[in-house]
Amino acid sequence: MNQNNNICKPKHKTSIGGQALIEGLMMIGPENAAIAIRKPDGEIIVEKRPTPKKSVFSKVPIARGAVGLFKQMVLGFKALMYSAEFVDLEDDTGEEDGENQKPSKIDKFLEKVFGDKLQDVLIYFSVILSLFFSVGLFMLLPNFLSELVLTKLFEFEKGSKVLLYNIFEGFIRVFLFFLYLYFASKLKDIKRVWQYHGSEHKTIHCYENGEELTVENIKKYPTAHPRCGTSFLFTVMIVSILIFSATGRHDNILINLLIRIILLPLVAGISSEITRFAGRSDSKIVGIINAPGLLFQKFTTSEPDEEQIEVAIEAMKNVLVEDREADKW
Repeated sequence: MNQNNNICKPKHKTSIGGQALIEGLMMIGPENAAIAIRKPDGEIIVEKRPTPKKSVFSKVPIARGAVGLFKQMVLGFKALMYSAEFVDLEDDTGEEDGENQKPSKIDKFLEKVFGDKLQDVLIYFSVILSLFFSVGLFMLLPNFLSELVLTKLFEFEKGSKVLLYNIFEGFIRVFLFFLYLYFASKLKDIKRVWQYHGSEHKTIHCYENGEELTVENIKKYPTAHPRCGTSFLFTVMIVSILIFSATGRHDNILINLLIRIILLPLVAGISSEITRFAGRSDSKIVGIINAPGLLFQKFTTSEPDEEQIEVAIEAMKNVLVEDREADKW
C-alpha cells in the first residue's frame, strides 16, 4: 500500500472530529459524541452524548462557523470536566471525590441560586473566560505590542502603513502562539494529552482510508491531520491580518482593540469556511494553505502508545453510523 498517497487522498473524508482529554478523548459524530476514558485499572469506559442541535445558522456561511465554534467549545468543556472528575475519583487516596468535604458558603450560595443548572452555568462561564483569555493573549496583546514597537521605537506615524502594522501584529500573534505551544508541550501531563490527540488523528486517517480500525492499521498513519483545530487557529491568525487591515489603523488604541473584539466572530466564521473548503480539496494550493497548520501540529500531537490507540478506537466506534454519507465532510 502506498501510505502517503492514501493519506493525501483518503477514500472517504469524514466530518468526524475529536478532542483529547485527560487520559482519554472524545469523538464527535453526526448523531452523538463519545467520550472514552482509560481507568487506572486499565478498563476503558465510554459515555455517549447527543451532539448539539443544529441552529438556524447551521446553513448560513460564516455565521455557522462562529456559532458552531462556541457550541463545540461548550461540548469540549463538558467532556473535559467529565474526564477530570473521573480522574479525581480514582486518586491515590482511594477516597471518592467530595467525601469528608463540606461545601463552602460560596458553593451553597451558587447551588441555591442556580440549582440543577449550576454545572451548566459554570461550563458556560469557563468557555467565556477562556475566550476572553484567548482574545487578550492572541488578539489584544499583539495589537498593543505592535503599536508600542512601531510608533515608539521606529517612530511610525499612527494611521500610516496599515498593512505593515497588521503584518507585524500578525507576526507577534504567531510568535506568541508558538511560545504557548512550545512551553505547554514541556508539561508532563500535557504530553499525554498530545499523545491522545495523535491517536485521534491516526484513527480518523485509518477510517478515512477504509481500513479496519485495529491498532496495527492505525499505527502506520501520521499524527497530523489537515482538519485539526490547530490548523484552524493558524488560519484565524492569517485571516485576522487581512480583516484588520481593511478596517484601518486608528489613533486611539482602545478603538483598535474594540474593533478587533467586534470583528472576531467574522474572523472565526471566515476561517471556518476556509477550513471547510480546504477539507474537501486536494489541490496543491490547499496543500500550501494547510502546510503551516500541519507544522504547528508537531507541538500539539505526539505518537501514542497502543493503549491510547485502543481508547481512540472505542471512541470512534461509538460515533459511527450505518450510513457513511451522514458523516461525509
